[in-house]
Amino acid sequence: MSEKKLALSATDKKIAGVCGGLAEYFGLDSNIIRIVLVCCVIFGGFGILLYLIAWLVMSMSK
Repeated sequence: MSEKKLALSATDKKIAGVCGGLAEYFGLDSNIIRIVLVCCVIFGGFGILLYLIAWLVMSMSK
């Protein structure tokens, strides 16, 4: 049985592969993750910070 690993997506990426990687890890559609991220940016303003933190964490886990 293969172990799930949180990593950037190599195939489903628009900017860095963060949303695609999260979608693969949680078994969701990447568009849902992207919509949630855009809502966080528009309504809370903290979406960009979350994206950057996720990008750093996921790029270090290679």
